[in-house]
Amino acid sequence: MQVFKWGDSLAVRLSKALVEQLGLKEGDELNVVAAKEGVIEVETRENQRRRALERIAARNWTLPEGYRFDRDEANER
Repeated sequence: MQVFKWGDSLAVRLSKALVEQLGLKEGDELNVVAAKEGVIEVETRENQRRRALERIAARNWTLPEGYRFDRDEANER
């Protein structure tokens, strides 16, 4: 892969083989993190969401009967 200048940023060009292996398409969102020095991890946002939901489900949390989330109440200051 090659890193190149794109405006004021840097971009990475992904090979066709890697794009196909990951099932990526134009417009997909990726989460890129520095795992350790010199190593990055890349994950699709969809996969990140799926894993987060699996972790939540694994905890077997339950909500009180009749619980209703109120966005306005949650955002009151």
